Amino acid sequence: MAATPTSMLTDAIAAVEDVSSRIEDVFARVGNELGRGHIIFKELNQGLASLSGELSGAEIEGAATALQEIAARLSELARALPAESALLAVIGKNTTEASALLKPLFKHIQMITIIARSARIEAASLDGDREGFLAFTQEAYDLGKAVQGSIEVCARDQQRLSEAVATASGRQKEFESHYGDQLVAESSELGAAYSGLRDQRSKSSHLADLASGSTRKIAEAVGGAIISLQAGDSTRQRLEHVCHGLRLSSGSEPSLVPAPLPCEDGVHAIVRLQAAQLRDAQREFGGDIGQIIRALSDILNDAGKVVGHGRSLFGGENGSSSSFLTRIKQTLAHASTLIATCESAGRSVDEALAVVEDTLAKFRQAIAGLAEATVDITLIGMNAGLKASHLGSRGSAFVVIANELKATADQVSAGAGRLRPVLDGIERSAKELKELRVQGDPTQLANLEPQILQALREVETGNVRLGKLMSRLVDEGAEFEGLLNSAQGLMSSLGESSATLPAVAARLEAASAGTHRPRPQDEALLDDLFARYTMERERDVHRGYLQSLGLASTAAARRVEVIEPADDGIELF
Repeated sequence: MAATPTSMLTDAIAAVEDVSSRIEDVFARVGNELGRGHIIFKELNQGLASLSGELSGAEIEGAATALQEIAARLSELARALPAESALLAVIGKNTTEASALLKPLFKHIQMITIIARSARIEAASLDGDREGFLAFTQEAYDLGKAVQGSIEVCARDQQRLSEAVATASGRQKEFESHYGDQLVAESSELGAAYSGLRDQRSKSSHLADLASGSTRKIAEAVGGAIISLQAGDSTRQRLEHVCHGLRLSSGSEPSLVPAPLPCEDGVHAIVRLQAAQLRDAQREFGGDIGQIIRALSDILNDAGKVVGHGRSLFGGENGSSSSFLTRIKQTLAHASTLIATCESAGRSVDEALAVVEDTLAKFRQAIAGLAEATVDITLIGMNAGLKASHLGSRGSAFVVIANELKATADQVSAGAGRLRPVLDGIERSAKELKELRVQGDPTQLANLEPQILQALREVETGNVRLGKLMSRLVDEGAEFEGLLNSAQGLMSSLGESSATLPAVAARLEAASAGTHRPRPQDEALLDDLFARYTMERERDVHRGYLQSLGLASTAAARRVEVIEPADDGIELF
């Protein structure tokens, strides 16, 4: 025993038992953490399925439909603005032209009343049928005054029309310059939001499948890692067998029936055998630890992908509650404000259209009356002129006046004819403008307000639920990551501890240097050690060591003989 001091064997046993106890503790803790991780990822899978369902639900579909409709309306309004401004400009130009035509027309009508008064004076100087000529001139005068009154009303209405059109045109241009680009931008933003929602709905199912697949993969990997932890129990048993062998060689193995102590050569052989078993156990265990750590690393990588899938579904960044749904809500709110602004700005255009319609009706009525009056005045002048021509030289002056009355009436008729196409142009432009106003009527857009509010509520509700799901996804992902990082740390620390075993084996080998063939009575002790083995790997190491000494274990031979007849190719250990 002098070559293998008892103190050194005691230290070696303590070192091996320390690693063995660490294995039991670490593998139990890692197993618990992986079990908890397994449960978490089952919950994550359910959360991802719920997340996908939220993004493809009826609420989001309703919001998407509202977005599409509102975007289309805003686009129509934006396209109508330049056309409305152009039509208002045409109406303003035609109104100015009508005003220019009304002035000479008004002068011609005034001339009719002046001529009628002159004819009345001339009629008073006639001897024959004075009363008849006075009646002619009075009728012409009355007709002229009546027409003059209606034209004066038209002139006042035309002034009101000009002012209304100028006001509407100015406000329209101002609105177009301030909000035209905004309308286009909001429409584009809503359109993009609609496309985003549709894309999100179409992708959500695919992404959920990917995330679900990753979750299942992780669950399988976790299960595999848990199974791999069985290697810890195998190694712990091997280390216990090593400790038993070292105690046997030191004579410190407790037993109710003390076994015979090995001789010095037998001690050396047993110690070197335990050194070989220790090296092989550590080598195999190191590989198992490395495999488990790599599996944990792969699981962590897949866990990051799962959370990434969730964030992709949610649309937020860094797990924040700010998502594409929040941006859609903001865009809808902006659209609602813009629609209200459009409604306010469009009132002046609607008011101008109302004035145009009212003024045109009065103009048409006045021109119709003017046409009838000019016909009557012309007839009166012709009749008076014919009757005056029968008076000879006494009626020549009245004939001249009557012809002048007819000529002036013709000028009034011609002036009315020039005014009519201008009014037609105003009417056409007003009709086109009204059609545009109906198509892009802000009041109709305002009627979408309930739909917008409903969409906002649906988006808000969905956003809250998605936010909770995402928070859960991130929190549980973080918890899982923490568990696996802890497990990795434990396994790495255990690996460092087990790495001390080869040094223990080296000291044992150094203390038992040389070739020591055990005596026959010691071979029985080696057979007892062989009988304790529970893993085929231990038996292989034992057989190899005996072969190096030129020995063969009778226990090993008996075991082979027993197993061979019933060997089905399956090894339990």
